[in-house]
Amino acid sequence: MKNAAAIHTGRHFLQIPGPTNVPDRVLQAIAMPTIDHRGPEFAVLGQEVVAGMKRVFQTDDTVVVYPSSGTGAWEAALSNTLSPGDNVIMFETGHFATLWEQMARRLGLEVEFVPGDWRHGVDPASVEEKLSADRAHRLKAVCVVHNETSTGVASRIAEIREAIDRAHHPALFMVDTISSLASIDYRHDAWKVDVTVAGSQKGLMLPPGLGFNAVSKKALAAHKTARLPRSYWDWAAMLETGRTGFFPYTPATNLLFGLREALKMLLDEEGLTAVFHRHARHAEATRRAVAGWGLEVLCSDPQEHSNSLTAIIVPNGFDADRLREIILEAFDMSLGTGLGKLRGKVFRIGHLGHFNDLMLCGTLAGVEMGLHRAGIPHRAGGVAAAVAFLGSVLSDLAPTA
Repeated sequence: MKNAAAIHTGRHFLQIPGPTNVPDRVLQAIAMPTIDHRGPEFAVLGQEVVAGMKRVFQTDDTVVVYPSSGTGAWEAALSNTLSPGDNVIMFETGHFATLWEQMARRLGLEVEFVPGDWRHGVDPASVEEKLSADRAHRLKAVCVVHNETSTGVASRIAEIREAIDRAHHPALFMVDTISSLASIDYRHDAWKVDVTVAGSQKGLMLPPGLGFNAVSKKALAAHKTARLPRSYWDWAAMLETGRTGFFPYTPATNLLFGLREALKMLLDEEGLTAVFHRHARHAEATRRAVAGWGLEVLCSDPQEHSNSLTAIIVPNGFDADRLREIILEAFDMSLGTGLGKLRGKVFRIGHLGHFNDLMLCGTLAGVEMGLHRAGIPHRAGGVAAAVAFLGSVLSDLAPTA
C-alpha cells in the first residue's frame, strides 16, 4: 500500500523558473491534428508565428525559429556571425552565462570572460572600459545574458548598449533573453541588439522545443563572411520562412500551433505592457514576502531585481535542496534548485509565464510552510506581506523593469 504522505490531490505547483506552466488552451492547440508542413495551411501558420514573434522581440528585423532548446539558439547566434579564433567578451553573471562561455570556447572562439560574483548583472561601466581599451577592435562580439535564470539578476541591456556606443566600438551585441522574453520589457530594435536568443519554455508559456534568434541587418552582414562551421543552424536556409511560412526542414508543427495560441494570449488579449506589469507586481510581492520572512534575496542591486524569478539564500548551516525536498513531499510544489556554485545555498521561485495572484499566494504559502517544517529560522508573515501588497491599489503602480 502506498505511503499516505506521498498521495497528493489537486494540481501540482510547478514554480521552477522554466519550463513553466502551460495554459490549457495552449495544450489543446498543441493537440491539434498534425498538418502537411509543405501545404498551404502550414504556410499561413508559419507566417503568423514569425510575425507574432517580431512583436514580442519588438523588432522589424528577421526572426528565425528552430526546433530546438535555447541552447541551440545560443549556438546559432555564435556560429552564424563569427569565425574560428575570433575574440568575444562575455560576463560571468551566473550558471547560464558560464555555460554559454563554455560553448563559445568549444566552438573555437577566444573568450575574455569577465569574472562576477553571481549577485550582480553586467556593469555597463566595465563594458565601456573594456571596449574603449580595445582600440584595434579585436573584440568581435559582446555577449550578455539579460536575465540570469540561476540568480534572479537582470542586467540593464539599454545601459549596456549606451556603453558600447560611447566606446564607438563595432562589436556585435548578442543577448540571451531565454528567461526574460515576454516577461520583462525587452526591445531588440530600440536597444540595437544584433542577435537576441530565446526559447519557448518560459515567458512564451510553451513546452521546451522551440529556439529563436532575432537577427539585425548588421548580424546578417556578418553572416556572409563568418567561417565557423554550421549546417543545421545556418540562417541562410531559414531566412525565407518569414516571407513564405515554410521551413527548410521538418518543423515542430504542433509546437507552432501552441505558439500561435500563446501569442494570441500575450499580444492580442493581455497585451505586452500588461504582461510586463503583471510580472513586476508578482516579483515585488515575492520580494516583500522574502523580507517578511527575514531572509535575503540573492540579487544585491535593486535595479537588477528580476521580474521572472527570485533566488533566495537560506541561512548558513541549512540546505536549500533539503527545503525543496520537504516542500515537494509535503505540498506537491517544485521549486528551482541552486545551480553551480549556488547548489544547496539558494532556492528559486519562478513567477513567470501563465501565472496570477492566487497562484503566487499559494506558492508563497507553500514556501512559508516548508520553512517551518524544515526548521529554518524565519519570521512569520511573509505571505501576509505579499497579500497586503497584492490586495492594495499600490500594487497596480508596481514599476516594470
